[in-house]
Amino acid sequence: MPGGSDPEGAAAAAAAAAAAAAAAAAGHDSPFSFSPEPTLEDIRRLQTEFAAERDWDQFHKPRNLLLALVGEVGELAELFQWKPDGGPGPLSWSEAERGALGEELSDVLIYLVALASRCHIDLPQAVLAKIETNRRHYPVHLARGSSCKYTELPHEDRPKAQSRGPAPGAAECAPVSRGAEETN
Repeated sequence: MPGGSDPEGAAAAAAAAAAAAAAAAAGHDSPFSFSPEPTLEDIRRLQTEFAAERDWDQFHKPRNLLLALVGEVGELAELFQWKPDGGPGPLSWSEAERGALGEELSDVLIYLVALASRCHIDLPQAVLAKIETNRRHYPVHLARGSSCKYTELPHEDRPKAQSRGPAPGAAECAPVSRGAEETN
């Protein structure tokens, strides 16, 4: 985004990375949860104010926001590129690497929220609707442990003949291993 990250954001990302690294080093396997604040609306409002103060709204057309988002996803992907598969993944990264991860994830979220705002998409409501759609497409009794796309799963409301199965020449979708889960 024009202007990049501010020092407060970098400090917050570094603090979050340090806390996560300390928890990982201490062997904490407890489930992760986000802090209750800020909300997505808080983030939208803060980013809107940030851009308005700099007169950047003129540059924040949906196409530009989308392309910037894709660029940030690319930067995020670079952090994972050439890392070994399996193992503890980002939980074992150095403090500097985890700080960079927090920065890039933040950039992705900021652009995603800005794009949703510019397109007047209520992102939390859209996410809830999408999760409900996914529940219908991937019923637990059919999808548990499977990497199949929903169109490849048999459904009660769709005869097996209508389940497309894998594309011609594509590998069969396979059950997901129940062993050590990949985290990177």
